Amino acid sequence: MRCIATFDIGTTAVKAVLVGYDGQLLASLSRDIPTLFDGDRKEQEPRVWWQAFCDLSREMREQCPTDTVTGIVMSGQMQDVIPVDERLQPVCPAILYSDGRGEAEAQVLRDALGEEKIQDITGNHCDGSLSLPKIMWLKKHRPDWYEKTKCFLISSKDYVIAQLTGVCAGDYTACSTACAMDIRSKAWNRELLAAAGVAEEKMPQLFASHEQVGTVSQQTSMASGYLPGTPVYAGVGDAGATTLASGIMREGQYNINLGTSGWVATVSENALSSEGGIFNLAAMPKGKVINVVPFLNAGNVHRWVCRLFSETEEPDYGRVQTLLERSVPGSDGVFALPYLVGERFPVLDAAVRGSFMGITPETRKEDLARAMLEGVAYSIRQGIETIGEKPTDISVIGGGGRVGPWCQMLSDVLGMRLTAYSNADTLPARAIAAAALIGEGVAPDYREFVEGLQTDRQAKNYLPDPETHAFYDRQYRRYTGLYGALKTWYRQ
Repeated sequence: MRCIATFDIGTTAVKAVLVGYDGQLLASLSRDIPTLFDGDRKEQEPRVWWQAFCDLSREMREQCPTDTVTGIVMSGQMQDVIPVDERLQPVCPAILYSDGRGEAEAQVLRDALGEEKIQDITGNHCDGSLSLPKIMWLKKHRPDWYEKTKCFLISSKDYVIAQLTGVCAGDYTACSTACAMDIRSKAWNRELLAAAGVAEEKMPQLFASHEQVGTVSQQTSMASGYLPGTPVYAGVGDAGATTLASGIMREGQYNINLGTSGWVATVSENALSSEGGIFNLAAMPKGKVINVVPFLNAGNVHRWVCRLFSETEEPDYGRVQTLLERSVPGSDGVFALPYLVGERFPVLDAAVRGSFMGITPETRKEDLARAMLEGVAYSIRQGIETIGEKPTDISVIGGGGRVGPWCQMLSDVLGMRLTAYSNADTLPARAIAAAALIGEGVAPDYREFVEGLQTDRQAKNYLPDPETHAFYDRQYRRYTGLYGALKTWYRQ
């Protein structure tokens, strides 16, 4: 059976999936990867991504012979800065999307061109977490690294693609987060790069997701196990993969991603105003724009709660599941701001941190656990309201979609039926196989292939309780005032 090898180079793991031409899952493997923390800085070692990719590829070879793999395509975290030298080796650790060190440089760009003009070009606001300001930071603080860099890659997957093919590439969706690409023409904007003082030749070549970047080289064939000449496609940033996997094809359809970080996304034909935190990304289907509100705090909050109430160093998911099942809506009066690592929506504040309010002598563990997850649910509601289009359908994908009490909480907070996909670990990878199949001329378009996954999506529906939704409406109005009351404290 001919198949496509798909990968997701995520924040916490590298995932590998073999997908048949009919969309069927043939194999699935995963390898955890570490993140390096230094204060507010968040980095990863690109060589770890490559090693995980090679290890997983060799393991999958035992389940599917190498000569049956007709193409390789990937998704990955976006908004990174991955400097590589002439040998395509890392100049320094990758600066991750959640690292906001470039805020002073973002202000330089805003002063030079104006926020309104930057938004008109890129479809997005300009802040210190975006790739171009972080490249400026490197040039200012580590000029030796800047000079040594041949190319600044924007997505984790692009480092692996560079190792496989020798080509420094980027896809339109991921590069929409760089603060350097014109969202209409899908080309690097020379005016933005000039204002940043960044040479255009240091930016990757831009591709549509289904376009072939290159082929597996003779050298990397030995490391990865793929035959030399195997086509490698540009793939897509992770927001594009999960949006496609959720079947989001028209306005009013929303997807909630509850990965380590998270987002709310829908699609439209136009970029929306980025006021209020909306990001606009070029979608995989031609002529579509992903309108997304990103959160730094989502699944990481659930993991933190599970570690907090664990009797060991490892998160105890089962124990927290029990706590959530016996908790009550409103957490018995406890509110929580879930901003463990700062936040970019519903507030743009790298200094803010998590907080509990309303704790009494009667407060229980289940109240604290639920309050944190309710905080994320309130953020998601704020995200949907910011986008503005009234939902007709809402789906949930990511690890959080397997936490039943959390999904019910979201349904009650939003007052909408939710469909949670339990096979979310593999669904995005299976969906992006469409890019390779389009590139090979096997699939005519994204819609036909993705709709074919509908019958195989493992889903559970959650319905809101009207009384609980009315209660959460009142709680929500109180919650939205908490940050304003506390924000000055974080700047003392």
